[in-house]
Amino acid sequence: MKQKFDVTGMTCSACSAHVEKSVCKLQGIENVNVNLLQNSMTVEYDDNLCSDDKIINAVIEGGYGASVKGQKSNSQNSEGIKPIEEEMKNMKKRLQLSFLFLIPLFYISMGHMMGFPLPSILTDHENIMVFALTQLFLTLPIMYINRKYFEVGYKTLFMRAPNMDSLIALGSTAAAVYSIYAIFQMGYHMGHGEMEIAHTFAMELYFESAGMILTLITVGKYLETRSKGKTSDAIAKLIDLAPKTAIVERDGKEIEISTNDIVLGDIIIVKPGKSIPADGVIIEGSSAVDESAITGESIPVEKNKGDKVIGATVNKSGYFKFKATKVGEDTALSQIIKLVEEASGSKAPIAKLADKVSGVFVPVVITIAIISAVIWLLVGQSFAFALSIGIAVLVISCPCALGLATPTAIMVGTGKGAENGILIKSAESLEIAHEIDTIILDKTGTITEGKPKVTDVILAPGVFENKLLRPAYAIEKASEHPLADAVTEFAKSKNIEVDSIENFTAVAGQGVYGYYNGKKIYSGNIKMMIENNIDTKGLEIDGERLSKEGKTPLYFAEEGKILGIIAAADVIKSTSEKAVQEFINMGIDVYMLTGDNKNTAEAIRKQAGIPHVVAEVLPQDKEREVRRIQESGKKVAMIGDGINDAPALARADVGIAIGAGTDVAIESADIVLMKSDLLDAVSAIQLSKAVIKNIKENLFWAFFYNTIGIPLAAGVFFSSFGIKLNPMFGAAAMSLSSFFVVSNALRLKLFKPSFKKGENVYNDKEIENNKTDEKEIVIMEKTMIIEGMMCNHCTGRVDKALNDIEGVTAKVSLDDKAAYCTLSKDVDDEVLVQAVTDAGYKVIDIK
Repeated sequence: MKQKFDVTGMTCSACSAHVEKSVCKLQGIENVNVNLLQNSMTVEYDDNLCSDDKIINAVIEGGYGASVKGQKSNSQNSEGIKPIEEEMKNMKKRLQLSFLFLIPLFYISMGHMMGFPLPSILTDHENIMVFALTQLFLTLPIMYINRKYFEVGYKTLFMRAPNMDSLIALGSTAAAVYSIYAIFQMGYHMGHGEMEIAHTFAMELYFESAGMILTLITVGKYLETRSKGKTSDAIAKLIDLAPKTAIVERDGKEIEISTNDIVLGDIIIVKPGKSIPADGVIIEGSSAVDESAITGESIPVEKNKGDKVIGATVNKSGYFKFKATKVGEDTALSQIIKLVEEASGSKAPIAKLADKVSGVFVPVVITIAIISAVIWLLVGQSFAFALSIGIAVLVISCPCALGLATPTAIMVGTGKGAENGILIKSAESLEIAHEIDTIILDKTGTITEGKPKVTDVILAPGVFENKLLRPAYAIEKASEHPLADAVTEFAKSKNIEVDSIENFTAVAGQGVYGYYNGKKIYSGNIKMMIENNIDTKGLEIDGERLSKEGKTPLYFAEEGKILGIIAAADVIKSTSEKAVQEFINMGIDVYMLTGDNKNTAEAIRKQAGIPHVVAEVLPQDKEREVRRIQESGKKVAMIGDGINDAPALARADVGIAIGAGTDVAIESADIVLMKSDLLDAVSAIQLSKAVIKNIKENLFWAFFYNTIGIPLAAGVFFSSFGIKLNPMFGAAAMSLSSFFVVSNALRLKLFKPSFKKGENVYNDKEIENNKTDEKEIVIMEKTMIIEGMMCNHCTGRVDKALNDIEGVTAKVSLDDKAAYCTLSKDVDDEVLVQAVTDAGYKVIDIK
């Protein structure tokens, strides 16, 4: 069983390490993952041996609080964000009150050293007790305001699990207690008339150090908490995408309800400009839907009856109704939030060293502080000197920087990925991805579009394009062959009108035939042409060439006469070649696995620029190929979208699923691309490299800071260089070190892939849109090659003959022996040919 818990009271990595140890001691625990950044814990356990209550009790006995996290995603997130806001509010108030007392305390204790004037009641020997007591009464409120450090610090210390709060509590307590001891000494010596000795003790007050330590640590914590809040911005933005209410149709009435009250099967009404409240299928109406928040695709997607819609996307134009098929935690948005949360809370292998160090860090620091103070006493320094050394060691060491180095970068990195349509399921897969040196690509749906499109139209001698496309459209409209849709879509783009086909018959292994306008039409492979004694007039040579290019040629004939060939193929996506080149530029080797024949595989390989291809691979053999490449010492990422890719995705070091693929493939993958864009896989690898680089920077800083700071505070450089660290500066350094780590992680928010992604794609789409607009006025342009025109009189006769046809605007060129026709309506080629023939000339070809 896997359960998530909220944990309270953790302030540093030593806390999270102790919570983990406390839970791991229980019987039946399989895995524990404590996240300091989210104040959460995920536990996998055998529910026959352990329970939620036992886990919670173990955390409580360890000195912290715990509760089972809410079941709903929305509540999880809202609860995850509000405590940070509340914590920041409380810290801000503590800071303001602390500074209210610290400023006069600092002025009184240090002002005279800087030449600032002090009230006469605080100066001279006879007023040293007033001077000391004033500092005491200004320090006590600061200690009370920041009492949390003492409550938590001493509690964990007495439970033999000291944390950062223990260091702060010990340091500030030592400074305050010694200062109170000095006040008693002052009183004693003043009572005995020993003013010089009393004055000496007045100069050994450390109240300002105690107050400054507590206030500066709170400043650092405030900055750290504010920055940590920003690391979860991505999750907060995802939550905000979901609309709060929905309009549903119940009992024939439209009512507005909370999105939490939507149930499966509800008919939901979506008006223009509104967010879609659940996942479902359109049953009425149409619209353009902006899916950029979920998929990252900037261009709105046309949606019609029967199309699926995703919750939290935006209806840009039309009005429609849809039936809810997924609600609550089952919606795509909830699943994305869950994935991002889990990835943010998971631990990367690189964090293990920091975790091990954090577990012993605080006890080691306390030991170093005591040893340092004792050594300085033994070498003859004063107790005040030794005490300041001990305090400096306690307050400069920073286990927080170690604890925050990895989770902050992971959270920001996974959030940034989600913003760009890249869902990373775990920190481990994010780390492994930066080591990938080999990418294996599935062909269909990954490199290619996944559906065939017409690529070539070859006409038989004397046949015009319309003469081929009209019967082809009619017969393929009735066919269920995978290539039929490609032919019909192509014919539609040419504004061919569909006519009915009669006596449609399919011939296994050959093709189909039927009757169009009373004439028998054949559509099939070369075998069908041979079986029906149809002369292909040399087109079989073109057919063989097309086959070698990985295309499928369809032969069309009418009443035993060949009309031409229409070739179709599963074409590569517009970004696939660019993505492959980016992988190669990054030093990553690229393979393609496909079940297609070698000709098709080789054709796709050349188009996409892929170095290696393995063709004719059965689905069950894909996993074996991945394993074979891994065994050669490669770190392999597999990218696929189909059910037959799932074993290979699971076998690979990192499995990457194209988002438009199947649920099975997505379930088996470590990284999910919401768009079917291979360039997003490049972005995922680059993001992984950026995150791991950031983590290494953070860990280096954390180790470097403590390695330099602790010896400096211990006075290692005092004998040689006279350098001694004031505890106040140590506290300031400690505060800023954690802030530095979190701020460095936030730089990942600026991450951008190193290529100009999608620029050409969107330009192409804009061009297509422009062409579509033009077609509202200009339906088609045709060029007629005409024989027999000898002078301008000839061109004039042809010009008049063509321009007299309704919907035709023609320009005739004597030099080109051609007529350039612009059609504003569908005009049959035979009408154009007849007009030129009647004028006394011969049409050779129409293009």
